Parts: sequence; structure tokens; C-alpha cells
Amino acid sequence: MEHEGRDRRSFLKQVATGGAVAVATAVPQATMAQAGNPAPAPHAAAGGAATGPVGYTYLTPDEAAFIEAVVDHMIPADAWTPKGTDLGVNVYIDRALASGWGKGERLYRQGPWKSGTANQGYQLPLTPAEVYRAAIPAATAHCVKQYGKRFEQLEASEREAFLVALQGGKLVLEDGPPARTFFDMLYQNVMEGMFSDPLYGGNKDKAGWKLVGFGGVVAVHQQNVVRYLGKKFPVQPLGIADMS
Repeated sequence: MEHEGRDRRSFLKQVATGGAVAVATAVPQATMAQAGNPAPAPHAAAGGAATGPVGYTYLTPDEAAFIEAVVDHMIPADAWTPKGTDLGVNVYIDRALASGWGKGERLYRQGPWKSGTANQGYQLPLTPAEVYRAAIPAATAHCVKQYGKRFEQLEASEREAFLVALQGGKLVLEDGPPARTFFDMLYQNVMEGMFSDPLYGGNKDKAGWKLVGFGGVVAVHQQNVVRYLGKKFPVQPLGIADMS
């Protein structure tokens, strides 16, 4: 399990290195670019730290339980970061779904609705929020049918098996969207919640940025690239709220 945790964290760092710089200050515009999403409305308090119990804007209690279990499985607590819910990834997803992006404000929604190839991007008539609303109960029903339990009640190995099958499109979400479409959207949102500016509800205490050594919204890093070439960057990242 320790080796598995290191592998998972290494993977997260590789994902972040390729995309965190691009999304750190503009992550709301980057979310599901193929779906043409707008920015979610800022919600978190200054510094990104949520205060008090989570108050969901879009997710129902059942949906929230599923999302919380997913983000804690994808981002487990370890020596590098807290678990996903402690980072606020679930809050980020909820706020994104309640935003103009979740409502599909920048989606072309006139049809025709035909199955497309992967390089043609998002092809469903559903808004992102509607994808989640249809997919989560379908995913729950599949878990109950296969395992006799809801996703949030599954053991870690069962959650992993379900998510791998979902990623590979190897299961059918009855009365839901294509499995791979839902997984791709969900995974993208989890990564954004991990590495976006804390202003949007996730990346609490800038833990995602600290993990990959990203400095945040500082305008110029050229001097740091030269000064710390081949060395560990002693990052103290700054978010949008820190600059206002």
C-alpha cells in the first residue's frame, strides 16, 4: 500500500507538472475546454480556506457522498497532501457545476446529437451539471447491482475496480451518459480542484501548488528558473486573494 501511495502521488505530480501552470490562474476557463466552459463564480474565503461545514450549492446529499468518496479515493491523505475533501476538491466541483460552466452557457446546444470520435470533443446534449446528475445515480445503481453497496460504501479495491472500468468505458451506466465521458469530465474536475487557485474552493492552503513547487500568480518567474535550476524551489505560492 505504501508503494501504491507513492505511485499515485508521483502520477499526480506528473499530471500537475504538465497542466498546473496553465490552469493555476485560469483554471475556470480551462475546465473541459472541449465543452467551452466559463469560469465558476469565486466562493471560498480569502486564501481559499473554507469556513465551517460544507454548504453545497448544486450537489444533493447523495451526489455529494459519491463525489466526496471519489475525490478521497483519487487523492488519498499521505505525507504529501491531505485527502481530497480536506483540500476542498468536492467544493470546487460543486461550485463549478452551479456556475455558468455547469449550466452549459458556452456550449453549442442546437444539435444534431450524434456519436462522435474522441478528437471531436464533447458531443452530448446534456450540460455538465446534467451529466453529473444523470451519471451519479446510474453509477450508484451499478455499484449496488455489482457489489451490493453504494460507491461510498465500497472497499478501496472495489472503488478502484469500478473507476478503472468507468475510465475504460467497460461498463454501461443505465439511464446515464457514456461511462468514459463521465469519467473524463469527473477526472478533469478533480485535477482542477487539486491545482486551481484556492479562490475557487479547492487547493486549500495551496497544498496542490506546494506539492509541485508552483509559485502561483507571481507575474515573473524567469529569475527563479535561472537561480534554482537543478535545485528545489522553496515555494511560498501566492493566490489571487493574496494579490488583492
